[in-house]
Amino acid sequence: MYLQNYTWPEVSAMDIGSKIVVLPLGSIEQHGHHLPVSTDSDLAGGVAVAVERRMPQDLVLLPTLWCGHSTHHLAFPGTVSVSQGVYQALIGELCDSLVKMGARKVLLLNGHGGNDLPVRYALRDVKTRHADVAGLKIVFASYWALAAQTLTAVRESGIGGMGHACEMETSLMLVLNGEHVAMNKARRDGPAQVPPYRLTDMQQGLPYYLVEDFHELSETGTVGHPDLASREKGERFLAGIVDEVCAFIHDFQQW
Repeated sequence: MYLQNYTWPEVSAMDIGSKIVVLPLGSIEQHGHHLPVSTDSDLAGGVAVAVERRMPQDLVLLPTLWCGHSTHHLAFPGTVSVSQGVYQALIGELCDSLVKMGARKVLLLNGHGGNDLPVRYALRDVKTRHADVAGLKIVFASYWALAAQTLTAVRESGIGGMGHACEMETSLMLVLNGEHVAMNKARRDGPAQVPPYRLTDMQQGLPYYLVEDFHELSETGTVGHPDLASREKGERFLAGIVDEVCAFIHDFQQW
């Protein structure tokens, strides 16, 4: 069920505390020469909508939060960023509103890596503010992390092929917003150094933390191998991601 489609008396009667409230988190930021700046929001929202179709009576789905913490992409035109402190406060206040509404289990389903740190800080503050609320659990998870098995099974690229505007994101966009994908402009790009210390990939974390802006990593704004993308692959990615996110939610319901 979609929260925006209900009146406040209907929401009041909904027993929202018995459901999982899902807030997709996206961004508006550059995604290379071949994908629109809406990509992260399109993908987080598209996955969330597909999950809601599977579990309509178990979920309350909010509209995708399109703004994100994207300071590292600001060198590329089209990026609209919220600073870390502001984004942290925004997430915290949205969560406060959901708790006041009666929500007790919330999933922040993330589609943009830059949201990670401010959301983690925000959830620590939310937990402290609502320490007296029994059974409150607010989970932050990126869809690609929940769907690691699918990404491993479907991808053709090796480590370094899935980073940003990459094989996976481009394939998904061909399914979810294909009219705005320009495959003739898709080019491989990213750090030129060899593994293991500079090879960026969604499925392999680096053993160190370094703050870099994206134009230092990529001339085009792409990191990975978008040339390997296809709509058929996108269908496989999407089906598997939805399966794995639903499996997580079923588990979350028992926490």
